[in-house]
Amino acid sequence: MKNLLVRTFLGFIFLMVVMGLALFLPAGSLSFWQGWLYLGTFAICTILITLYLVRNDRRLLESRVQAGPVAETRKSQQVIQSFASLCFIALFILPGFDYRLHWSVVPPILSVIGAVIVAIGFYIVFLTFRENSFTSGTIEVAADQNVITTGPYALVRHPMYSGALLVVLLSPFVLGSWVAIPLPFPLIAVIIIRLLDEEKYLSANLKGYQEYCQKVHYHLIPGIW
Repeated sequence: MKNLLVRTFLGFIFLMVVMGLALFLPAGSLSFWQGWLYLGTFAICTILITLYLVRNDRRLLESRVQAGPVAETRKSQQVIQSFASLCFIALFILPGFDYRLHWSVVPPILSVIGAVIVAIGFYIVFLTFRENSFTSGTIEVAADQNVITTGPYALVRHPMYSGALLVVLLSPFVLGSWVAIPLPFPLIAVIIIRLLDEEKYLSANLKGYQEYCQKVHYHLIPGIW
């Protein structure tokens, strides 16, 4: 348990440092208040979700700590995850330069509203974790895994990615950058590629998943796709 907590803490600190550097080095100033708004929203939501997992689902926390390109066992997913990581960092670098060079100005109220929607995205991720202890950071099937059809899974097949979609789409608004608005779309494309590959894997390896897909038709967005 102690080792898990240490790895979780170090992983969180590493992520915050990387995000902070990606935001404030290009900005050239710690006065980039939208950067602090985003970093604070991201950190608080991550901490709250982590505390829930520490208390209620340490197995899931363990699998999430091991997430990332290196943890993937399949080459295709290693490539997908690596590209996703690069897109994620780029999402912060450009707004930083935007702040420094004054390319665009987003009304402060839109940044605040965006932060609220980002928090809602994290809440959807939390609901997914609470409903499904098998939401591993890698695509795999555990020996005792079963198909989850309740909670957010009754609406879409990949609710965690739905939450991530909100976080990614609203990030440029929170960071006060109109020029960064196109940046989420390569990352969204990566998410879609990953979830389609995940569905193929689960259909072949998880009993009952094909039947679940026949009942829940939407991958990511209820009523749309």
